[in-house]
Amino acid sequence: MHSPSLWSYYGRILIPTFPRFSYCKSLPRHSPCTAINNYKTNYLMVSTYRASNRSENEYVYIEDVEPMDRYRPGGYHLVSIGDKLRDRYRVVHKLGHGGYSTTWLARDERSQKLVAIKVGTAESNPRKVNVLSALATTAQDTTARERCGRVIIPSILDRFDIQGHNGIHPCYVTALGQASISEALEASDTVMFQLDVARALVAQLALGVAFIHSQGIVHGDIHLGNVLLQFPPEVDQLSDEQLYEKYGPPTTEPVVRFDGQKLPPGIPTHGTVPVWLGKPSDEVRLPEAKILLMDFGEAFEPAREEKYVSHTPLCTRPPEAHFEPSKPLSFPSDVWSLACAIWSILGQRPLFDPWLANIDDVTRWQVDAFGILPPEWWLLWEDRDRFRFSTQEPRQKEGMGLFEQDEEKALLAMLRSMLRYEPGDRSTAGEVLGSEWMSKWAMPEYKKIL
Repeated sequence: MHSPSLWSYYGRILIPTFPRFSYCKSLPRHSPCTAINNYKTNYLMVSTYRASNRSENEYVYIEDVEPMDRYRPGGYHLVSIGDKLRDRYRVVHKLGHGGYSTTWLARDERSQKLVAIKVGTAESNPRKVNVLSALATTAQDTTARERCGRVIIPSILDRFDIQGHNGIHPCYVTALGQASISEALEASDTVMFQLDVARALVAQLALGVAFIHSQGIVHGDIHLGNVLLQFPPEVDQLSDEQLYEKYGPPTTEPVVRFDGQKLPPGIPTHGTVPVWLGKPSDEVRLPEAKILLMDFGEAFEPAREEKYVSHTPLCTRPPEAHFEPSKPLSFPSDVWSLACAIWSILGQRPLFDPWLANIDDVTRWQVDAFGILPPEWWLLWEDRDRFRFSTQEPRQKEGMGLFEQDEEKALLAMLRSMLRYEPGDRSTAGEVLGSEWMSKWAMPEYKKIL
């Protein structure tokens, strides 16, 4: 049975849609605009954390820093600026953290290049490293198109373990990336990429997903927070002093217990705030539009294991993860999330805005979207209306290039094929690459930067 795409009824739901707020061109942590730029992702979470979790957590919350209570047996490894890992990698800045790792900017003192080092928790699953290693070793027998997709998958430059106070911590070294695409969008006044840049970004992301799928692997967590812009090679020419002058020196804040008592062994005395290495999306030019697809911690091989739970953000999570929890996820789940990512790269507003969203909100949007209008009516009205609101009108207002009628028609046809309710009805990643829009508009822009 044919079903319309997910956005066919979105414009008429009762919950209002808000554009992204972005009043600053950069994201200095203590600027007056920080709260506005980070509202969607931080405000409700932080307020709840501070109000309800005080009795459950021993340490005062530090914005953008990992929770200190995770420095425990099985948890994070204590790393400080200036530390030398494996007697080779000198830590010069912090890049960020996740639930199972902290990530650091380091200088490889053998090559003098800057690299990213992810230091896993002692209880972390080595799945991510194993998947990246598998993708690197299988890339030798791929087609030319698949090799293009392989380029956006980070190569593991080194791998080692650290014995620490909290256990044995797996570490792996990769090439350095800039800010994520989502961060670049948030840092921009326009909240958009130039049209040629957006097309090239989409082409690379689709190539990367198609390559992963060709190797029998599902990424499992495709969203713009996991897509990084690559750093230009000339960054390696910066000395530590020049790096700090350009991006700012490391910033730390003292770690404080709620009860005022001394910190126990293994807890950092200071939390290190991540550095902002990116630039606003509207300032990214085509030669700079090269990406890395990161975070393979949710990746799996459907032929070898079954996975039923999706941890992808709600606004990009495939509907089968909620509606059919007894059926295993597979390649079509990535295709759904890829379509949502493509929409956000090309326009100003995401397909499903994450403002105030919970699983019930997203479920209602998805349920309301199916079958509201006959397919032929929806084809003529709803999707074009949503596309115009999210993409064409903002681009016209900012003078950032418009989609001509032929391109818009081809693009919506491609997205429609990716956003079918039934997973088996969706296009494969390979079919997406073969679509008219990808062939005529996206790939030509990407080829300009090869």
